[in-house]
Amino acid sequence: MIDIHNHLIYGVDDGATDLETSLAMAYEAAEEGVTHIVCTPHANDEFLYRSAVNDEHLGELRGLLNGVVELSSGCDFHLSAENVLDALAHPLKFSINGKGYLLVEFPNTAIPPQLSDALFRLQAAGYTLIVTHPERYPALHRQPELVADWMRQGCLLQVTASALYGRFGPMAQAIANELLDRNWIHFLATDAHHPEWRPPHLKKGYDYVTNRAGEETAQRLCVTNPQAAVEGAQWPPQPEPIGLWNHEPLKFDARRYASKVDSTSGKGEANASTTGTKGFWSRLFAR
Repeated sequence: MIDIHNHLIYGVDDGATDLETSLAMAYEAAEEGVTHIVCTPHANDEFLYRSAVNDEHLGELRGLLNGVVELSSGCDFHLSAENVLDALAHPLKFSINGKGYLLVEFPNTAIPPQLSDALFRLQAAGYTLIVTHPERYPALHRQPELVADWMRQGCLLQVTASALYGRFGPMAQAIANELLDRNWIHFLATDAHHPEWRPPHLKKGYDYVTNRAGEETAQRLCVTNPQAAVEGAQWPPQPEPIGLWNHEPLKFDARRYASKVDSTSGKGEANASTTGTKGFWSRLFAR
């Protein structure tokens, strides 16, 4: 399995705090059958994306984990005006292995319509966009139709594995399972931050998908599609996304999952930055 969203690099964001934690996360993932991890430090208003430090720590980890798990570089790229301008000025800088696939994170509480224009600009610059954890944005709980809009625009979706079985609450679980049932998920990833409170447990998600949608789907979400992203390869054929092109609204009921939430949920759900939405349009396109 390949985990394309993991905060393994220590000391650069709210993920691993030190080398020992990074190694513990990597070994835990490897024990579950993960053979490749894409290290995705944040780039947002709270955590500056420092390429030199990221590369230095990644090189150190590669040396220590040689033969244990393969590591690639990436970024958890927040859609702020400053980040988008930087990405446009330095094409492919933030993408996985510099080969084009980019994890994009939206503001948590409000998603202004101007962000769709930012997506178009990034796509025109050569990025293939992967929207991270759509099931977890409160703004999307109120406007789920935005997910379909992004997919019709050509974006891919990455769902957090543990959201499927309740680690992020019943609403995220309901949305994640609806996306799975409709073939709208392209990647399953851990978004791991810590070996205990945000662990790199991809195997449990793989098994969940196998039981609900079949092993072919689990292989596609955890192996085939991630491999394409890591290699910067042509996007492989996918099953028809149910209801996407005929604009069938998403239907989810969190009450169905309220009594099934994983008992380990509640600690460690990262709060996406809520800054950057005010004046976004003027700051992004005024230059």
